[in-house]
Amino acid sequence: MGQQETVATSLADTVREGIGAALAEVDADLARRYPGDPGTRQPVHTVYVPGDAFTAGTIRSWGEKALAMLDEHAPDAGALAAVLGLPDDLAGPVYERVRAKLEREPVEDLRIDFEDGYGPRSDAEEDETAARAAALVAAAYGDGTAAPCMGIRMKCMEAAVRDRGIRTLDIFLTGLMEAGGLPDGLVLTLPKVTYAEQVTAMVRLLEAFEKARGLAPGRIGFEIQIETTQAILGADGRATVARMIEAAEGRATSLHYGTFDYSASCGVSAAYQASDHPAADHAKAVMQVAAAGTGVRVSDGSTNVLPVGPTAQVHDAWRLHHGLTRRALSRAYYQGWDMHPGHLPTRYAAVYAFYREGLEKAAARLAAYVAKAGGDVMDEPATAKALSGYLLRGLDCGALDTDEVARLTGLTRTELDRLAGRPAKLG
Repeated sequence: MGQQETVATSLADTVREGIGAALAEVDADLARRYPGDPGTRQPVHTVYVPGDAFTAGTIRSWGEKALAMLDEHAPDAGALAAVLGLPDDLAGPVYERVRAKLEREPVEDLRIDFEDGYGPRSDAEEDETAARAAALVAAAYGDGTAAPCMGIRMKCMEAAVRDRGIRTLDIFLTGLMEAGGLPDGLVLTLPKVTYAEQVTAMVRLLEAFEKARGLAPGRIGFEIQIETTQAILGADGRATVARMIEAAEGRATSLHYGTFDYSASCGVSAAYQASDHPAADHAKAVMQVAAAGTGVRVSDGSTNVLPVGPTAQVHDAWRLHHGLTRRALSRAYYQGWDMHPGHLPTRYAAVYAFYREGLEKAAARLAAYVAKAGGDVMDEPATAKALSGYLLRGLDCGALDTDEVARLTGLTRTELDRLAGRPAKLG
């Protein structure tokens, strides 16, 4: 080709340069506030275990109990499919993957609870429990038995329990440091946040710990638990949760919805407190919009209907939990709480079916987009980003295999990360 022809324009370069200068602060603010997906694995659930009940065998015990429940109440793929309404073509692959998951990695995210699940104790008892939790977590990461993510839920920043919560956090983090350092999978949860200033207080607390122990600034992040109406809508009429993300100064990793505390604060009767109540949908929608683009994840809450008792009762509880998990996934809430080992089979069944049932269509659309081959759906870059994210989440949780995704899309994991807008991984 010859020299590019000059086309006619009317604006001087100074106009473009002036607009760029005028928007420089906006550009910087957008980059700071909305960095996009962090590129890390998001667990599909969080399991809460009271501090005094947590032991070195807790994770393995949850897996064994979940497998025993499958053996008793759904001993084969057909039985589980009949309970949950899984299609015939998915029944076998989903059942096999669920069992394998329960044997290999039954818990993806575990929180040792020092709040509602633990309750008020003497200072001496909580001190001892926090120190023991640190030792157990450090040992688990040392011997390879830890969940990918582990940490504690401390007491909140309200005046009545603030000092106790700070002390428990200090003991736990100090114990980890004394045992060799903070593990990469460390997760901390700050519950019952009502004002953005409480988030700021948590930031100052972690800054002080990092300085005291010679850690890099910003090393320790935390989750914000949304359990009060004031966390969604403040007295000034603004969405408080957005202010909380800002107040976290880049340390917020996720927002966790607290089903029962939030429902109660709205005045919802106990019989109707559930994660699919309209009040819950409103709160999570506000959380979702506030977190979008910030790199902060959103987690759904839990159901308190446990799969216990005779088989018919277990099946009813399984159908409820499976349905709520499916509903959350379709609304882009990719994580939730599990309160009982019996919730694990339906958590993974719902998650695995969600990703496997859409695998071939998503892969075909993405391959067509990359090849510019067209098809019956005209996809745009934003849709390609969503399709890649869908496949990556399926890979992360074990629903999909790397080889089958590569075969169907023609893309490597690195290429999927790029299309999804995830940061390039080092090494």
